[in-house]
Amino acid sequence: MKKTYKIEVDCANCANLMEDATRKIDGVKSATVNFMTQKMIVEFSEGYEPKNVMQDVLKVCRKVEPDCEIFF
Repeated sequence: MKKTYKIEVDCANCANLMEDATRKIDGVKSATVNFMTQKMIVEFSEGYEPKNVMQDVLKVCRKVEPDCEIFF
């Protein structure tokens, strides 16, 4: 399952770091963060609940940029 989320990210480099960190999370098949459109596209692995996985995604994104927000 693929979902698109609105994300607040301050710079393109942070977006790349968030993308890399998100891809390492269990339950994430693929992830793309677009700084220009402020959107994050996440494809989830089979059998994982997107809401639970997104809690972990938000945690790793906040390690990159503490004021990051993802609207899910």
